[in-house]
Amino acid sequence: MPLLIDIPDTEGWDPVNEEFITIRGEKAIFEHSLLSISKWESKWHKPFFYKQNKTAEETNDYIRCMLISKHNQDIVPRLSKENVDAITKYIENTMTATTFSEEKGGKSTSSSYITNELIYYKMCLYNIPFDCEKWHINRLLTLIKIFDMKNGKQKKQSLNEIYTSNRERNLARRAMMNSKG
Repeated sequence: MPLLIDIPDTEGWDPVNEEFITIRGEKAIFEHSLLSISKWESKWHKPFFYKQNKTAEETNDYIRCMLISKHNQDIVPRLSKENVDAITKYIENTMTATTFSEEKGGKSTSSSYITNELIYYKMCLYNIPFDCEKWHINRLLTLIKIFDMKNGKQKKQSLNEIYTSNRERNLARRAMMNSKG
């Protein structure tokens, strides 16, 4: 679901006519999606989901990549603090009611960074239509995580758990076959 933001009228300078002008306000539509992330990563050549904070320039550029409505000039400098706060809140919104329990210590099971190509790969792997690249990215990642969980990415058993499981299966087989081993 895209985010709609009203940008108010602002005053600007026309260097050609050397006079102040009013830049008419407009409605801007933003989308925090795989498509936006893909555009941003193409320019910056680094993973969007990187642990380090983005610079102001990288953040402003991502906001430009999120923009799906057409505008005559760069609207990012015209965004108010409230507009930027609304965009930030939109980016952080999970857009789903699905929740997951954390693994021990809240650690991630993967040490690699998530890039747009990895997400597109998972979409192909799970036959998720490419139309979903326009979904809110958190919703798409939740769907992929559900596929991962349902397709057998189970936690590894300890050696003790394996021995116990094998013992129980052997006892069940012995009982079924009426044998002592």
